[in-house]
Amino acid sequence: MYIYYRIADELEEGIKQGTYREGKKLPSVRELCAVYRCNKSTAIQALKELENRKLAYVVPRSGHYVLKRSFQSAREPRGEYDFATAAPDWNAFPYAEFQHCIRKAMDFYQRDLFGYGTQRGLPALLKAAKQQLESHQVFAKEERLIVTSGVQEALFILMSMPFPNGKETILVEQPGYHLVVEYLNRFGRKALGIERTAHGIDLARLEELFRQGDIKFFCTMPRFHNPLGTSYSKQEKLAILKLAHKYDVYIVEDDFLADFERDAKADPIYSYDSRDRVIYLKSYSKIMFPGLRIGVAVLPPTLMPAFQQYRKYIHIDSSMISQGALEIYIQSGMFDHHRNKIQTPYLSRAQALNDAVSVMGAALPDLVRLAGPTGCMHTHIELDRRVNVDRLIEGAERRGVVVETANINYLANFPRRKIVKLNVSMVEAERIGEGIGRLAEVLSTLR
Repeated sequence: MYIYYRIADELEEGIKQGTYREGKKLPSVRELCAVYRCNKSTAIQALKELENRKLAYVVPRSGHYVLKRSFQSAREPRGEYDFATAAPDWNAFPYAEFQHCIRKAMDFYQRDLFGYGTQRGLPALLKAAKQQLESHQVFAKEERLIVTSGVQEALFILMSMPFPNGKETILVEQPGYHLVVEYLNRFGRKALGIERTAHGIDLARLEELFRQGDIKFFCTMPRFHNPLGTSYSKQEKLAILKLAHKYDVYIVEDDFLADFERDAKADPIYSYDSRDRVIYLKSYSKIMFPGLRIGVAVLPPTLMPAFQQYRKYIHIDSSMISQGALEIYIQSGMFDHHRNKIQTPYLSRAQALNDAVSVMGAALPDLVRLAGPTGCMHTHIELDRRVNVDRLIEGAERRGVVVETANINYLANFPRRKIVKLNVSMVEAERIGEGIGRLAEVLSTLR
């Protein structure tokens, strides 16, 4: 074994045992040379090996520090069992690692920080994002990618700008993403809804709406729908795309949870499109920091000029520091390491949620309709019309359980179903069963 490997192994053991604590400085090169009687290059290699293992980071002119593995959230859960908050688990986020990337971005992209940005985003990030998207079966030329301040900005621009088909009405799934719905409700944009349930959407109804001739685009979340938690099958995706081609309708595919997909065969609608009718949107908010505010849009060439023009009115470019740090994070391999690390606990939570909801459904078949198993951190239950939802929420809160309805996810005039959203981002896997059990106890008193 090389000496630097032995030194790195012993330092790693010291980190695990708490000898070197999170955020604290590791022995310097000079100290390692003295302790291990090695030369300077061996000590440097040992510290570099710790960087490669994602255990340490370097601060120029200061030394190497132990990466922080956890930190306390500034936002406390809203209840003992908070099934309402959708923010990711803060303690699973790579705080120190990304802080390290920000420092490197400050050094590496110094010149870029003194400009106003670019038309489409930091070129190095666009290149990294292109390679990353290919792992999701999204193959697109670099010139079709544009960096946005999260998926939300991309959606706002798309709802505001004109489209080549000359149409004006936006079709959204019901329930759908609440901020899109709120925008359409508040500002009176032409909008229609199509019901989506645990079983998908009515394709005949979709064709009827497309055929009416004024649908600008169909806004959809094929994967891990928010708030339902369900996904479309390949057959449904192909059918939706076929109708879009037939009736000259664009599809805006919000794939905000693509990084949590475990099924390698679950391809996005974009992967089947051959006529430039699908706009693909990727978010980094759920897998990274929500405050990072970086997303990537993949646009047909005919939409790029108008999209860039509208984006310029909002801001010239997204934060160059954030873009540079994310590019370094991706290219260093830290992103893949973090994604693989974070998938496992979320999968455990998803399984615990599925098990708990199944028990509830079996115990209360007259009151609850289930969505079927989810592969991610959220799902929903649909309540019988006899259930007083306000009393359910109040009773659950008295038991320390916080839940929300899907009312804000509906257009103003669209019929609403009695849906309760369940998100386990803020509840540990071992506590999910007890929390859902308390909710079931409250439900049983409302017959």
